[in-house]
Amino acid sequence: MDSPDPPDCTPASLGFEAALAQVLDTLAPLPGNEEVPLDRALGRVLAEPLRAGMDLQPWPNSAMDGYAFAAADLDLARGDGLVMVGTSLAGHPFSGTLAGGQCVRILTGAILPAGADTVVMQEQVLIDGPRVRLTAAVRPGANVRAPGEDVRAGQIVLPAGCRLGPPQIALAAALGQGHLTVTRRPRVALFTSGDELTPVGQPLAAGAIYDSNRHLLRAMLEEMGVSVIDLGIVADDPDAVRAAFAAARAQADVVISSGGVSVGDADYVRDVFSEFGDIHFWRIDMRPGRPLAFGRLGETWFFGLPGNPVSTAVTFLQFVRPALRRLEGEPASAPLRLELPLLEPVHKASGRLDFQRGVLARDAAGRLGVRSAGHQGSHVMSSLAAADCLMVLPAATGDLPAGSLVQVELLPWRATPQP
Repeated sequence: MDSPDPPDCTPASLGFEAALAQVLDTLAPLPGNEEVPLDRALGRVLAEPLRAGMDLQPWPNSAMDGYAFAAADLDLARGDGLVMVGTSLAGHPFSGTLAGGQCVRILTGAILPAGADTVVMQEQVLIDGPRVRLTAAVRPGANVRAPGEDVRAGQIVLPAGCRLGPPQIALAAALGQGHLTVTRRPRVALFTSGDELTPVGQPLAAGAIYDSNRHLLRAMLEEMGVSVIDLGIVADDPDAVRAAFAAARAQADVVISSGGVSVGDADYVRDVFSEFGDIHFWRIDMRPGRPLAFGRLGETWFFGLPGNPVSTAVTFLQFVRPALRRLEGEPASAPLRLELPLLEPVHKASGRLDFQRGVLARDAAGRLGVRSAGHQGSHVMSSLAAADCLMVLPAATGDLPAGSLVQVELLPWRATPQP
């Protein structure tokens, strides 16, 4: 569980929605756009709109393997038939102009020859020597892709702030765009705090634990594609914490710490940060992850995440991830949430917004629902590893019976479904 506050030190918590709005309203996209080759643009954010420099398709072409002819010859095509005078292949078009009563063999994607405006699919014709006769009704203009049917020259096809996935990369390539102007990715410095932390691979002393949070945070940052500066484990010592902040301020746009933001005797991160910068807030009315600090260190933004691993993961997903996307120039947007029925009862204490780990599953009738991923303690990593979603349970809600509808956020990574 997150560390409780002593009775004489209980500042009011900031509501979740208000805290998230404060973060996103405070941040602005980082300066410094860059031009990158198309093959390095995946996952980047467009800094300016992409405007089409050409029609797509650039010429009329066939949507089918078949025969191209003029619609004015439809009656002749149904009667005596049309005379085939050549072939049009993708990349090797027919170079002549069709006269009345003529047609060409055409394959999918090939340019329609001059004089043709209709294509009949090959399954709807009868070949009789040099003549091609229709065996089915064909409407004028059938099976022809018109120039500009997809995109018109001058049209904005991708807005500024668009994150480039495979379809967006393909669209830019189809328009002949070899380079794109994208925003700068944030540089993120990362450290974990605590004398109990031991680097992975070294023997554990009595009372020590392995430093899993740094690996968790680094993996989530790398999954986003940002540049990570790993400052390692920082001791529970004010001077060590000061040195970490100084190093982060010198080279990063954002610094993320894990641990040391609660009110324990050895929790120095929040207090030391206050010597360097301004804390905007440090307590959120949510579970897990109540002790969450957000502030500014000169030109560097700071997120002080709690030390329990699930609290670290949830606060990163709910605050740090959207903040980094905002810094990268992506417009702020509410997370996609599905409304699904509980497949089993869920225990929840009322009073705080609760993000519980869940697993998508189907009931006996095949309908999609959600169930708990297991133990919900903020120290329990096995249920985080098993989860593929978070159940978002409102503060006023208590225990929920099976069948209750709940809001669900899919995790950006997906656990392997269990048999």
